[in-house]
Amino acid sequence: MSSEETAASTKATPDDDGMTWWYRWLCKIAGVLGGISCAISGVWNCVTVNPLNIAAGVWMVLTAFVLFLCEVPFCCQFVEFANAVAARADKLKPWQKAFFYCGMALFPIFLSFSFTTLFGNAIAFATGVLYGLASLGKKGDAVTYARLQHQKQGDEERMTGSTNGAPE
Repeated sequence: MSSEETAASTKATPDDDGMTWWYRWLCKIAGVLGGISCAISGVWNCVTVNPLNIAAGVWMVLTAFVLFLCEVPFCCQFVEFANAVAARADKLKPWQKAFFYCGMALFPIFLSFSFTTLFGNAIAFATGVLYGLASLGKKGDAVTYARLQHQKQGDEERMTGSTNGAPE
């Protein structure tokens, strides 16, 4: 394979969100761990007579299912619509996933604040935070920042020079 063919094949992959391969895997692993913690805590939360705890537990199990469905659809291979949902979830921008995952993780905590709901949803919330950080983009380098600061300083000097009436 020539270098032109490898360059064309790497450009064909949709990498428009700016996430590196290891960060993408970190987000997926956090999603899987968040799904596991939500599922276990949700089932444990349902073992009660308080209806709000049961509702929070059912929501946590639903959150676990959605996390598995969006992050690792091969775990849900017997669900007919799993691949379609996963393909649609992959098209979402990282900030959209962040709002979705954080919102789904916060709802049971507001419904029934307890140790089980708080720590059961912590990793699912952390997955949303990781996607939120990914939406901020990469950190800029020092050379570009220094160049922008120098340009900004020159613009400010020109602005103050023209407002004072001093010749340039």
